[in-house]
Amino acid sequence: MVDSLSRKHRSWNMSRIRSRDTGPELLVRSALHRAGYRFRLHRKDLPGRPDIVLPKYHTVVFVHGCFWHRHKGCKLAYTPKSRVAFWKKKFQSNVDRDRRKARALRQLGWHVITIWECHADRPTFWLRRLPGRSSVKGEARRGDTTYTEQAYVPSRTTNTRRFRPDNVLRRSVTPRCAEERIPANIRSIR
Repeated sequence: MVDSLSRKHRSWNMSRIRSRDTGPELLVRSALHRAGYRFRLHRKDLPGRPDIVLPKYHTVVFVHGCFWHRHKGCKLAYTPKSRVAFWKKKFQSNVDRDRRKARALRQLGWHVITIWECHADRPTFWLRRLPGRSSVKGEARRGDTTYTEQAYVPSRTTNTRRFRPDNVLRRSVTPRCAEERIPANIRSIR
């Protein structure tokens, strides 16, 4: 299949794909800050330049895009139909590099957490994995008969999305990928 864009325009498009301050990363940073965590960004002295570093807890957080880092079972991790061999090699090198960097960080004594793009706007799925938190409001726990999710609702004063933990949605959540499957013993409130 022939590309409908010129080489120059395609190059321009690809140059606009950012590696830092992406939408999912900003969502994660905002939720972490509201949860009381303080962090550093993109520390150059650590292998892989983690997106977020929590020095107090000796923890690093990578916010990975599902497409580029191949999130298994996610609908966003599709493979393009053209130049399949190139893309497979590219994706495999990304995954291998991610593993190497995570291994190097673990050997240095860091706790490594990966947050996927499809989970970034649902802090209940990843906030409980962070150290220093005994529980998170709205999180599903073993033995609970309910499942709730904290809501992102538009702020009335600005156009930005604000996280309001006091406004808890009581609804079932459709999973976006295999990791988000809700156990059968957890039911939604109607």
